[in-house]
Amino acid sequence: MSETPFFDPLAASRRKVLFTGAGAAVAMSLPVAKAFGSPSDSSPASPSKGTTTMASSTFKTKDGTEIYFKDWGSKTAQPIVFHHGWPLSADDWDSQMLFFLAQGYRVIAHDRRGHGRSTQTDLGNDMDTYAADSEALVKHLDLKNAIHVGHSTGGGEVIRYVADYGGNGRVAKAVIISAIPPVMVKKASNPGGLPTEVFDGFRKGMSNRAQFYVDIPTGPFYGFNRPGAKVSQGIIDNWWRQGMMGGTKAHYDCIKVFSETDHTEDLKKITVPVLVMHSKDDQIVPYADAGPLAVKLLKNGTLKTYEDLPHGMPTTHSDIINADLLAFIKA
Repeated sequence: MSETPFFDPLAASRRKVLFTGAGAAVAMSLPVAKAFGSPSDSSPASPSKGTTTMASSTFKTKDGTEIYFKDWGSKTAQPIVFHHGWPLSADDWDSQMLFFLAQGYRVIAHDRRGHGRSTQTDLGNDMDTYAADSEALVKHLDLKNAIHVGHSTGGGEVIRYVADYGGNGRVAKAVIISAIPPVMVKKASNPGGLPTEVFDGFRKGMSNRAQFYVDIPTGPFYGFNRPGAKVSQGIIDNWWRQGMMGGTKAHYDCIKVFSETDHTEDLKKITVPVLVMHSKDDQIVPYADAGPLAVKLLKNGTLKTYEDLPHGMPTTHSDIINADLLAFIKA
């Protein structure tokens, strides 16, 4: 492992990263069927009844923000709602959407306001509004007994949403992966957090986000800076593509959201089962100050620890993550 326990944006901006030859072209070694799953891998979660559709659409929130979402599968199947991380989009859940669709679930993912194909608003870029937008999506689709899964910043969004809106049979379970709760920034009540200077580096990086959005996935996000890592240029390019689709202002504002939002009280309020998945080699959201602390605050939480997977493990190790998600959902 590297001696650097977390990503330093300022250091990354000073490095010139060059990919040449076969090293940049190495694709993921997993067979497609293994990564995505198929109905033959295991029996569906429930019989596929009713109308099955694969659709994408938008709806408007109370402040007029247009939220893009995908909604695939039988409308009578149990829904799984995926919440993406910064600065990405619903597309970051491609592997999970395909896998769980094949298992018989209804799968839904949206682009957070200011991200992806949703409105590039300069309003409402805060965790309360992110959660309210999630609630608006759930009501728009009339979802009940849903499992909510969030990665990174999306994990914080899930925790705030479930704490504030998860009653009345709307939420069955929740999962947070490489997620920001309880809180990332170092302060008196969180002495193990990251110094504010780290997040100032993120803000500085936004002055040239086209390059910054290359440095992050090239290096720490997927662990491609680790010795012997199997680098996928396609994954790097897809991260950049998703990031550049969104709005600079919303992404800039979201840095404050993911670094400073304190989810301590949210975690204490949640009663449904929550799976906390985190790796000790996460270079974006350090393990010790996140997963283990979050699960201690949950009434019904389970911690699943990985030794050497990266922050973006739902993409790089989708076979492992999908199998563990499925086991929790079926339990």
